[in-house]
Amino acid sequence: MIFSYRKLGRRMYNPTIPDQTTLRQAYEGYALVRSFIAKDMETTLEEKLKFLPSRPVVKGRVKEFESYYKKYIKLLQKDSSCSQSLGITDVIGIRIVCPFFEDLILVEGCVKANFEVIEVERKGSNYSFKEFGYESIHFLIKIPEVLIKKRGACGLDVVEIQIRTILQDAWAEVEHELVYKAAFTPFDEPMKRKLAALNASLSLADTIFQEVRTYQRRLNGELEKRRDSFFKKIEASIDTPLFANEKPDKPLQSRHKEISRDEALLAAASQDSPDSNSIDELLLTALYAHNEHRFTEAITLYTAILNLEPENTIASLIYKHRGMASFAQSQYDDAIEDFTRSLALDRESYKAVYFRGIVKTVLQQYLDAIEDFTLSLKINPYQAFCYYRRGQAYYHLDDLPQSLADCDAALALEPDSKAIARFRKLLLDKLA
Repeated sequence: MIFSYRKLGRRMYNPTIPDQTTLRQAYEGYALVRSFIAKDMETTLEEKLKFLPSRPVVKGRVKEFESYYKKYIKLLQKDSSCSQSLGITDVIGIRIVCPFFEDLILVEGCVKANFEVIEVERKGSNYSFKEFGYESIHFLIKIPEVLIKKRGACGLDVVEIQIRTILQDAWAEVEHELVYKAAFTPFDEPMKRKLAALNASLSLADTIFQEVRTYQRRLNGELEKRRDSFFKKIEASIDTPLFANEKPDKPLQSRHKEISRDEALLAAASQDSPDSNSIDELLLTALYAHNEHRFTEAITLYTAILNLEPENTIASLIYKHRGMASFAQSQYDDAIEDFTRSLALDRESYKAVYFRGIVKTVLQQYLDAIEDFTLSLKINPYQAFCYYRRGQAYYHLDDLPQSLADCDAALALEPDSKAIARFRKLLLDKLA
């Protein structure tokens, strides 16, 4: 059961004037131990949060005595019976700053799973749209016993953890200067409305960032499925004849690294197009159809996107996707035409010319395929899979030394690839 730590253990006593010098000596006597505990907590949380793909920033700090004393006096003004130890719970503070809303939930779960939670407060959750104030999730947690044993007593038994997004944190910092530290706070209604509007704008920005993040995740998930299907078709068409008696390994491509540029450009399509919603929805719908092997429908949708006349780099990517859908249907001439158009619109599209080389390999046009693979490697020479496929084309032309040279280049880039190693063994057996 979560209960209010601040209400525990209070005792009534006659108010006395606090002696600042005595308080400072007692407070600063624990300064070193508290700084060690703050750093230990920071390190522990960073380790616990490694599972998050967008790594939050963890910042630890110990409150300076001046700030502590000022806060203590304010508490005494409100309640002269307030105890220092119970009234001020953020002497050691940890702030966890996350890029996206969705991270807040994951970080909150991580804190609850790994620490003894005393209290949870959701600051700002009750504000109306007319009010301004920063939002944040505040935890009071028990300092882990292992840290007390390691560092010694620190005069405290709790740490405050604040969890915010980047924009919430920015607003909190500015509000702290404008309101908390100021001699007076804004009381003029127009000024209050301006601050409330600014706060609302930042909240809206957080919401939009999360929507973009969700869209990217959906897009990347569909791209991953589409790649798997495409690579299986390549294996069935090219690798199987070479290794007819062996079960093919998984594709050798390091896919995430190879398509990161494509994914970034596709995700940006909605911002670059005057009709962003149409491109967004058409693209995802096309990828869904593509991944469900409804290739004719996917080609129709890719064509609809091209009819919206997106800028050249995005159009190049869409031609590449449409070419992959045509390849999946064994419409090889259409695939070659689309990969050629893709390259014409983006001369850096090494994947488009590589895919064209794949189609020509399937058509047993090995000299033309080698030319395409060579062009692809000229644009980006760090493609293990492209050396591998060019080596296979040389193999079919009985140029075994050149095939072996390409195979070795591929292995230098991907030394753990079983597929390339198997091909190299085949070559050495032929050369023996």
